[in-house]
Amino acid sequence: MYKSFKEMKVWQESMVIAELIFRISEILPKKEDYGLTSQIRRSALSISANIAEAFGRKHNKDKINFYYYSRGSIMETQSHLEYGIRVGYFDSKNTVKIEKLLDDVHFEINKIIRTLKNS
Repeated sequence: MYKSFKEMKVWQESMVIAELIFRISEILPKKEDYGLTSQIRRSALSISANIAEAFGRKHNKDKINFYYYSRGSIMETQSHLEYGIRVGYFDSKNTVKIEKLLDDVHFEINKIIRTLKNS
């Protein structure tokens, strides 16, 4: 059993996602500061924030809801990445690692949700 959410591999990987998104979004034009830059950074950071929030909840139903929110933030981040590729801001070769991590975290969150539902 974990003593802190920081010990959870899924939280650690989600923080790596947030860091990579921060770095990749630094190249975005200034006109995107209140658009894509802000949106993709917030959605990426929300993944780990909701995992941490779930950890702090007492009841499984509450925990599950926050894991669902985290999963939604994964999808939102993937959508923003795809948009960035389509409009030419990101090169798809540079987003492969982020996409893989997003898929991995999504898979792990689904496992956590299943475990909580079955307990």
